[in-house]
Amino acid sequence: MNAVIDLAGKRGLVIGIANQDSIATGCARHFRDAGAELAVTYLNERAEPFVRPVAEALEAPIVLPCDVTRPGELEAVFARIAEDWGRLDFLLHSIAFAPREDLHASLVDCSADGFSLAMNVSCHSFIRMAKLALPLMSAGGSLMTVSFYGAERVVSNYNVMGPVKAALESSVRYLAADLAARNIHVHAISTGPVKTRAASGIEHFDALLDDVRERTPAHHLVTIDEIGRVAALLASDAGRTLTGSTVYADAGFHAVA
Repeated sequence: MNAVIDLAGKRGLVIGIANQDSIATGCARHFRDAGAELAVTYLNERAEPFVRPVAEALEAPIVLPCDVTRPGELEAVFARIAEDWGRLDFLLHSIAFAPREDLHASLVDCSADGFSLAMNVSCHSFIRMAKLALPLMSAGGSLMTVSFYGAERVVSNYNVMGPVKAALESSVRYLAADLAARNIHVHAISTGPVKTRAASGIEHFDALLDDVRERTPAHHLVTIDEIGRVAALLASDAGRTLTGSTVYADAGFHAVA
């Protein structure tokens, strides 16, 4: 067992696994390898067949549906964790969504409804999760969410998700300040672009991958496995002195972009 990344005896919730190639999957594997017991969610019945094999490989005892736009589903996840475990040590929020027509439009053409939905799913849901986690983190804990460099610089075709991710990173800072007295640390993990199902909705995403690979110092695109190592560190006791930060897991792209 790695003495730094030791999650033995800890219990965590992972929200955002869509299939074996998800960023959340890479994180969950490292949580599990470090000794954590995991609860995982899937979006809906269509997603369940892709998530179940991942959950089985993780030996997850709790596997539940969770669409944050459906009343009561997120609350049901935390109620189940409270009933079965009585506590939660860490949480990973790795979900984002914008309607295709708004994601593909320039920001000035984004609809109010589309902007509101993107903000609800991609940002406010993390705040909701933090509130629901509080009663289960009486001994402290770690809250993590996934962001991207488009939160702080304009990235072509990222459009509405840029300001939404900026709001998410700001929320991390405010939550970190709000929850510091409860020994709960809060992190945004800003990853490099990863070819996931969610990312496929961004126009010209392959061109973005090529551009980032060319401009990254080692000409290397990060993998879900590499991102997972960072997440496992932040979930561990070794990560407790870090809070309120955007932690870059992007092979240095942010330093030269």
